[in-house]
Amino acid sequence: MVDFPVSAGERFEFRKTISESDVYLFAGITGDLSPNHVDEEQMKRSRYGGRIAHGGLLVGYMSACSTMASERFRNWNGKVAVSLGYDRIRFLQGVRIGETIAVHYEVTSIDRYRLRSTADVKITTSDGCLAAVAQHILKWVNAEE
Repeated sequence: MVDFPVSAGERFEFRKTISESDVYLFAGITGDLSPNHVDEEQMKRSRYGGRIAHGGLLVGYMSACSTMASERFRNWNGKVAVSLGYDRIRFLQGVRIGETIAVHYEVTSIDRYRLRSTADVKITTSDGCLAAVAQHILKWVNAEE
């Protein structure tokens, strides 16, 4: 059996307070200037009570956490980990500017034959509410080709 750089059950965590600049810079980069993200007065009257972070920004924080997993084994037997993507992404609750989130990344399965790992990713807010979920796939490929 081939050794593998990560094991089922391994966990990684990334924490971040969502700042005003995070949201505005992401809005500028993506062109997503939806009132959900940039119009506090309109969003005060919404069920969220104020602006919320972009879902795509939350996926970016998921990526920061998956990078922690892949960087741990940057060069494994001449191979590096690359993201094959996120499946079943769901946004369950808006995340307000100023809230602190924790991204939890847990390796759930290993496919040694295809050199892949799958992980469950969850984002929780500081009050323990589940804000987003996804599955992530990493694949190990030859470093030089």
